[in-house]
Amino acid sequence: MSGLQRQHFAANSGDFTFVSSLDGEELTGSIDSPDVILNVENAHTKDSSATAFLRKRGYGWLLEVEEEDSEDSKPLLEELDIDLKDIYYKIRCVLMPMPSLGFNRQVVRDNPDFWGPLAVVLFFSMISLYGQFRVVSWIITIWIFGSLTIFLLARVLGGEVAYGQVLGVIGYSLLPLIAIVPVLLVVRSFELLATVIKLFGVFWAAYSAASLLVGEEFKTKKPLLIYPIFLLYIYFLSLYTGV
Repeated sequence: MSGLQRQHFAANSGDFTFVSSLDGEELTGSIDSPDVILNVENAHTKDSSATAFLRKRGYGWLLEVEEEDSEDSKPLLEELDIDLKDIYYKIRCVLMPMPSLGFNRQVVRDNPDFWGPLAVVLFFSMISLYGQFRVVSWIITIWIFGSLTIFLLARVLGGEVAYGQVLGVIGYSLLPLIAIVPVLLVVRSFELLATVIKLFGVFWAAYSAASLLVGEEFKTKKPLLIYPIFLLYIYFLSLYTGV
């Protein structure tokens, strides 16, 4: 195409531009795109800079990722150290204190727990309410400080017993008093029979506790510990009956 401007494409930094040739000389070139190097590390560099800045300012804890602990997946009862089977076995040991039944009753003393006795004391408190909620806190107070008194007396007499053991045994041994409550509701009008049942419940509870707390190490001093335990359960019963 002589006499006319010929338009060719030339590569200039990856863009196409139009050039004119008036003298008809042949132009050469390439339309291949130039090599482009992407800076893929740019984002990583910015992230590293931000991380370093936060750590320098003392905010590195924001970047920490907590690892899942296998203990977090434990059941709630296991987290609270509540063994329902163990509590049930101890309840049976207290309600049936006769050695002939074959229960390993020493587990109540040797393996004390807190939640079982607390549940028993709260249940006894609930049936002793009669619309007076202050009785609940008073019964729990008597349980704690009454057990402390028995513990101190046992230690003075030479017994090898811990406060947690006394607290657990005294708490579990309230079960006989709970067991006689339905009977007392039936025979309430028969004063003599009701008195006999009350004495039976107190002896039952005191025997269950004393047989666990009063060991052979007390020898001739056993009555000195059995008597306060007996008085403690008489007081517990008086909180229920109001006598």
